[in-house]
Formats: sequence, structure tokens, C-alpha cells
Amino acid sequence: MRRISKFGWLGGLLLLLLGGVARAQLLFPPPEFESGYRMPVTTTPPGRALWLQYLDVGVLAACLAVAVWLIYRPRSRRGIFWLSLFSLAYFGFYRKGCICPIGSPQNIAYGLLHPSYSVPVTVVAFFALPLIVALFFGRAFCAGVCPQGALQDFFLIKPIKVPAFLEHGLGLIPYLFLGAGIAYAATGTGFVICRYDPFVPIFRLSGSFFLLAAGVSFLLIGMFVGRPYCRFLCPYGALLKLGSLVSRWRVRVTPETCTQCRLCEHSCPFGALREPAPPGAPAPIPGERRTLGWLLVLLPVLIIAGALAGRALSPVAARLHPTVALAELYARQQQHPVVYGVMTPEALALARMAEQPGTVLEAAADLRGRFRLATAIFGAWFGLVVGIKLILLSLRVSRTDFEPDPGACFACARCFSSCPSERVRRGLPVVTVQPPVPAAASALAK
Repeated sequence: MRRISKFGWLGGLLLLLLGGVARAQLLFPPPEFESGYRMPVTTTPPGRALWLQYLDVGVLAACLAVAVWLIYRPRSRRGIFWLSLFSLAYFGFYRKGCICPIGSPQNIAYGLLHPSYSVPVTVVAFFALPLIVALFFGRAFCAGVCPQGALQDFFLIKPIKVPAFLEHGLGLIPYLFLGAGIAYAATGTGFVICRYDPFVPIFRLSGSFFLLAAGVSFLLIGMFVGRPYCRFLCPYGALLKLGSLVSRWRVRVTPETCTQCRLCEHSCPFGALREPAPPGAPAPIPGERRTLGWLLVLLPVLIIAGALAGRALSPVAARLHPTVALAELYARQQQHPVVYGVMTPEALALARMAEQPGTVLEAAADLRGRFRLATAIFGAWFGLVVGIKLILLSLRVSRTDFEPDPGACFACARCFSSCPSERVRRGLPVVTVQPPVPAAASALAK
């Protein structure tokens, strides 16, 4: 009955979200125009007073401080849950997902390369504060402050373990998305990370059917795969992961002795727990060292190959910019004239192009040059990511306890209460279980 009620609660919430979007679209129907005019769709919330923007920054800083305190002092999963609920309500449905740290790297990239654009201080704060916290305390932002992560967490029912090969492969996508988002923002094409955020339409109760369906799909997958968007797509999560790898303080399941019971490993829905090396594990053999050496030699090759591949794809990527697309339409029209209907987008664009063709063609040529540089950097970046991933997979890390991977751990505090040593420290009853025998240890015993 308990599981049925939970499924019913989730189904009711999905129906409420879908119904809210439908009501938002039908509450104020557009007027009828005989000319075929279509009402523009508002894609961003209205402007916000400056003092309210500073209030948002203050709330973000306070939530990050509370998250760090909950993770490292009381080590409370219940506290993280309530903080996540508040963040979902405030940053999600009240602030409608804007502004958020996830899309802020685009603003920073655009501001650095376009002097005419001044990046708001609040955007810089939303970009920097979670990263600074990650450098010292790990992914506290992901733990209980990110509304996208909180929404997925509330739909998690029965997590399953993602195979390691799939986890490592899909884990490269956030870096690819991050590089593409920065490249398109730097060239002035658009903010694709914000445009294709699958949860913003849910927060705003409006948006395209495609994005709404994508958001609902992520929530349905998230019932069985812990935080699929955060782990396999979120570009800002990739930055936080890099920061957490060098963090000063890191999450530990137990502050004292690990009993090797593996309960923490089964309590983590994100596959972030790493098991210790089995007793008597051999030292790295010469073959492993040779593999590492070859990978280090391969790293610059991957970077150069990625840069060349990215540069070769620059014409395709440049066509997404409206100025380049208009210039190519004009060039095709000069070679093979096509008669377009009156008031069609193509006819209107060509009419504007005819007024100043030299200016548009010059701007398109400049943009193509920028895209060649941007896509080459993007390709080199992805080659670097792949190379470092291969190097990390080849390294043998020595562990004596079950420890969360600092990059993969969301600091959600689920594993704390599963540890018998932690329960003893808190004065909670300890359930005696027979610890499963690790596969590696049983193999050595044989």
C-alpha cells in the first residue's frame, strides 16, 4: 500500500504539472488575426528589481552555507531533504529556474568576448559561489540547493545500478554539452544550455511540447536511475565535478573505522561509492605502467585530432547563426533564384539582405572565422577530456575503506545513516547484517 500510494502521489504530481501547462496556455487565448499573425511566445520571465536580484544571491549563499553545515556537522539526510524542498520551491517554481548557475557559464563566455555586454554581478555570483564551495567542500550545491537535482530526487523510487562502462561513457556528455554551450555563446549564436534545459518548462508551467516531454522523460527515468540529468547531461555539474576532485574537505561515510559491511555502497543511488583494494592486492605491474605511458603520449594526439575535427565541422556549426544562415541563403539565391511567397520568412529576409548585402556578408565572413577558432578549441577540449578519462581509468587508486568518489558524490547524506559506526556515534539502534563477500576478495580466497 505504501508503494502504491507513492506511485499515486507521483502520478498526481505529473498530472498537476501537465494540467498547469495546459491551463497556462489556454487561460489567455491569442486574438484572431485575419493576416495569419502568430502571438510571440515569452521565453523568459519578466525583469526583476535589483534589490530582489541581490536577495536571490543572498538566499543562494545562505543555502550553500546550510548545505555545507548539514553535510559536515549533523550529517543529516533529513536536513538535506528539507533544504532541497525549499530550493525547489524558491529557485525552481518561484524564480522559475532563472537565473541559475547551470546556464551562467554562457553569460561569462559571452561577456569575456563581447565588450559591449556587461555581465551582471548577480550572474557572476551565481556562477562563482557553487564553484568556490566545491573547491573546499565538494558538491554541496548539488546536495540540496540545485532545484533540478531536487526535483529528480523526489521522483527516485527504486534506483538501479548503471553498468560501469555505460556510466563512464555517458559521463563524457556533460563536458561535450559544456563545450558546445560555451562555443555557441562565445560566437553570439545563442545560449543553448538554457534553451534546452528540460526542467525550466516545468518550473514555468509553459514551454514547447518537446522540452516538456524531455523533462517528464527525465523524471520518469529518474524513478529508477538516480539523477540522470545531473549525471549524464548537466554542464555545470561537469565544472563542479572538476572542482570537487581537488576539494579541501571531502565526504566520508564514517568519521572513524570502516567495517567493510558494504551497506553504504547499496544505499548510494548514484554509484558514487568506491570499494577498497582487496587485501594482498598486487602492486602495479610493468604492463600497467606501459599502458599509462602510452596514454600520456596519446593525450596530445587526441587534443590535436579533436582540434582538427572541430575545425572541419565549423561550416556546419556556423550555419546555426542567423547571420551566416542569411548570407548562405542570399548566396544560393544569387546562383539559383527561387521565387518565394509574399511575406514568407525567406522573402522578408532576402528583402532586408538586399538593402545592405555587403555588411551582412562581411559579418558572416567574420563569424565563420570565429567559428573555426571556437570549434577547434571545442574539439581540443573534448580530446583533452577523453584523454584524461582514459588516463584516470588506467590508474589504480589505493583505498582501505569504502569511500565516495569526490567527483561523483552529490553529498546527499544518504549513506551516513547506513553505516553502523555512524549509527553508534549518533546513538541509534544498529541492525546486525551479514556483510556480502566482495567478489575480488572471494576470488583471492580461492
